[in-house]
Order: sequence, then C-alpha cells, then structure tokens
Amino acid sequence: MGNNNDKTENTQTAANAEKSSIVKDIIEIVESTLVTVFIIVMVFTYILHPVNIVGHSMVPTLNKDYDPSIGNTDKIFMSTVFFDVDYGDILVINKDVNYLLDENGKPYIPDGAGSDAIGECIIKRVIAVGGQTVDIRDGKVIVDDKILSEPYVNEGTPTSDIGYGAFTDQYPITVPEGYFFVMGDNRNHSTDSRARSVGLVKKDQIYGKALVRYSPLKDFDILTDSWKGPKNG
Repeated sequence: MGNNNDKTENTQTAANAEKSSIVKDIIEIVESTLVTVFIIVMVFTYILHPVNIVGHSMVPTLNKDYDPSIGNTDKIFMSTVFFDVDYGDILVINKDVNYLLDENGKPYIPDGAGSDAIGECIIKRVIAVGGQTVDIRDGKVIVDDKILSEPYVNEGTPTSDIGYGAFTDQYPITVPEGYFFVMGDNRNHSTDSRARSVGLVKKDQIYGKALVRYSPLKDFDILTDSWKGPKNG
C-alpha cells in the first residue's frame, strides 16, 4: 500500500515539475521576445530612422530613377544619435530657419520680403564645416583655397551661384563654428546653402546623418562613403 502511495506521489511530483518547467520556458520566451521587441523599437526610433527621399536635388547619388508620377523614391536609414559631421556627409535637415552672414561674417536670421526660410525638411551634402572658407567661381567649388574634385556631382553639371543668393557678392565666405555649408549633388536642381531660403545650416537643425539606402534593394548602398563617387562594377 505504501509503495502505491509513493508511486502516486512521485508521479504527481514529476508532473508538477514538468508543468513548472513548461511555465518557466514560456516566461523565458515571453521575456526574450519583449526584450527583442524593445531593442528593435529603440534601434529604429533612436539609431536607424527610415526616410523617404523626394525630389531630384541629390541625383545621381539618390533618386536617380525618380518619377513623382509613380512614386519610385529611394528610401534610406539615417542615424539620429552618436554621429559627427564631416565633409561629404549626407544630412537630413530641418530648414525652419535660414542663416545668412552680415558684413562682419556673423550669422543672422533675415527678415523682409524674399527672406523666408524654405520651411521644410531637406537632404543635402556637407561641403564645408565651421572654420572653413567657401568660394564658388568658374563652375567650381573651392574650400580653403582648394578646388573640390566632387565625383558625386551629377555628370557635366558645373556649380554656380544663385542669382540674389544667400552669399552673392560675399564669396569667399568663412563658415562660422557650429554651422555648415551644404549643397545637393544635382547642382542645377538643388535649393541649398547658395539660396537665401536655406543659407547656412546650424547644428541643431540637423535631424540625422544618412547611413544606407535600403530601397530599392537592387540599389542598396552604404552612403557614408558616397563622397568618394560612384562605385565601379
């Protein structure tokens, strides 16, 4: 009789242990799933933020096959944290305010007719950072007295100033610390730092730095070295 009771107790103990193990496994799976989801949310909220590119200003680097009638835009991931800004970087910028330079080279926000900021998010390439001098002449961009080779610019497109531009009659200009001079790669179809509606970009106007183009998949590309020009092959 005692042996039967012992067997029953052992069976119940084993069953309880199995149930406990199953519950523990379920809890671990749920915890692991929640942690994974949390990490993914954090990554795509603060580190990799998707951006849909609209317009022709960064052709041929971005949107080289852009057709607004069918909406075939390039899509990129930008980093919104932990990045430095250097020459050649592609930035996503909130151009809510335009900064020009006064006669002493100090940045100011203009007022009056024709001086409003573009008032929208733009994507452009860094041409010069704080402390560097920029000049535009003879179809070339000159930074710190050196002509930029700019292999990323749309082929056959010279760079010229824009009539009644941001810095017309002021070139060469020195970019103040904490500001950036930016331009689109498609120079004849880009509203950028040459224009009064854009002017210089202040550091706190930068949303993020473009890292990769992930769509269309056939054109997947790392954008952090796009300043070196088109890749062969």
